[in-house]
Amino acid sequence: MKTTEDLQDLDAAAVIEHALSGTPLDPEIARRVRERSEQATEELRRKYGTLNAAVDLIREVRDAE
Repeated sequence: MKTTEDLQDLDAAAVIEHALSGTPLDPEIARRVRERSEQATEELRRKYGTLNAAVDLIREVRDAE
């Protein structure tokens, strides 16, 4: 039986192969990767809040001119 870590490793390998060769990505793999990504994003939002670095960077560039 595959563990969660095994699936994550297999999913990562499939995504890398997809990115490098353009082979189709299995929809089930894409779904699992998307779910883990959404979970990680939500955990970071809970821990750090929403960061809006773009506004500060735009202001910095604008003010430098």
